[in-house]
Amino acid sequence: MIDIEKHPCFSIDAKGKYARVHLPVAPKCNIQCNYCKRDYDCVNESRPGVTSKVLSPEQALTYLVKLKEKMPHLSVVGIAGPGDPFANPVETMTTLRLIRKEFPEMILCLSSNGLNVAPYVDELAELKVSHVTITINAFDPEVTKDVYKWVRLEKRGFVGAEGAKVLLEKQLEAIKLLKMYDITVKINTIVIPGINDHLVGDIAKTAKELGADLMNTIPLYPVEGTPFENLTEPSAAMMKVIRADIAKHIKPMTHCARCRADAVGLLGKDDPEAAKLLNDIANMTVTADETRPYVAVASHEGLLVNQHLGEADTLYIYKETSQGYRMVEQRRTPPSGTGNHRWQALGESLSDCRALLVGGIGPSPSAIIGRTGIKIVEMTGLIDDGLDAMFKGKSLKTIKKADVFRCGAECSGKGTGCG
Repeated sequence: MIDIEKHPCFSIDAKGKYARVHLPVAPKCNIQCNYCKRDYDCVNESRPGVTSKVLSPEQALTYLVKLKEKMPHLSVVGIAGPGDPFANPVETMTTLRLIRKEFPEMILCLSSNGLNVAPYVDELAELKVSHVTITINAFDPEVTKDVYKWVRLEKRGFVGAEGAKVLLEKQLEAIKLLKMYDITVKINTIVIPGINDHLVGDIAKTAKELGADLMNTIPLYPVEGTPFENLTEPSAAMMKVIRADIAKHIKPMTHCARCRADAVGLLGKDDPEAAKLLNDIANMTVTADETRPYVAVASHEGLLVNQHLGEADTLYIYKETSQGYRMVEQRRTPPSGTGNHRWQALGESLSDCRALLVGGIGPSPSAIIGRTGIKIVEMTGLIDDGLDAMFKGKSLKTIKKADVFRCGAECSGKGTGCG
C-alpha cells in the first residue's frame, strides 16, 4: 500500500526520516524560462534544471534498485527534468511503468510546467502517481510573457503573449484533470522581483480556486547567462512576507530545498555516494527485454527511422544475427479508423519485439503500446544506429533537429526533405 505520509517534501513529519530520488530521464524542455539554464555537469550547483547525468528508463530502474538496497528508507521517486517530464513523455511514462511494476509501494511524483500534462493524466492515475507539481509564475498573460522566451506545443513554436496564453490554457486544463483523479497538485511559483513579486498573493488565491492543494514559493536564483542574471535574489525577509500572504489563501510549503534534477537522499542532505553510483549507471549498458528477439521500425524505405507511427501501414521487423542485423519481415499494422483498438492490437502484435523505433508517436498510442512492455524510441537517423542502441546498448546519437524547426513540422510533408 502506498503511504503518502512518507513523502518528505509534502509531509514535515517525514522530513529527516524518508529519502527521495529524482531520476534525470527528461533532458528536453518545451518552454524556455528566462531564469533557467540547463547544464548537466555542474555537481556543485543545487537548483532545478541541472543534473550530472541523464539516464535511460532502463538505467533509471537499475539505479533505483541499487539505491533502494543502500537506502531502505527511500520512499519517493520523482521526475523533475532536467527539462520537462512531458517534453519527454516516452521516457517519462516508460520510467514510471517500469518503477510501478518493480516497486508497487513507491510514492511517485512529477514536477512539470504543465504544458503537456493533460494527455497523460489518465495513465498517471492508473500508475498511482500521487503528487504533481505545476510551475505557474502568473495567471496574467501580459506578465507571463515576460517570464518565457518561447513555448513549444505540438510541433509549433509560440512567443510573447500568444505563447503565454497557450501555456496558461494548458496549465489550467492540467490542474482540472489532475484534480478529477484526486491527485495532489502543488503550485510552484518562482518569485521574480519586478516581474511577479507583487502578484504572488493573487496567484495563490486563483490556484486555490482551481483546486490546487498547496503552493511553494521559490526565490529567483539568478543564473549567469540567462535574461534574468542581473535581477536580485529575493531576501529571506521578503520571502517570509510573501509566504505569510499566500497562507491567507492556500497551504504553503515551508521546507522546499530547491532540489536538483538528480537529487537523492534526505531532503537538504543529498547522499554524496549516490553521485558516483549515478555516474556508474549512466555508463552502464542496460538493454530492453532480451526475451523479445525483434525490434520493430517505422520507416518509409527501410534505411532510416523517419516515419510517424500513425502513417505506418507496415513495420520493418529486425533481428540480430551473427552476420549482423537482418530484416525478417514487414509486418502490417492494424487498419486505421478503429480508435484506440488499433493501438491495442498493434501492441499485441509486437509482443515479440523489445523495442519500437519511430520518427514520431502520439500520446495515446504511446501510452497504450507502452503498457505492453515494449520500449518506444522516438528518433530519426539510420536504422542501424537504432538497432545498435537496442541490441548492443550503444548510445543513440539521433540526427533529430529541434522539433519546432524540423522538416515536416510546419507542412504536410513526411519529414524526408523537400524537392
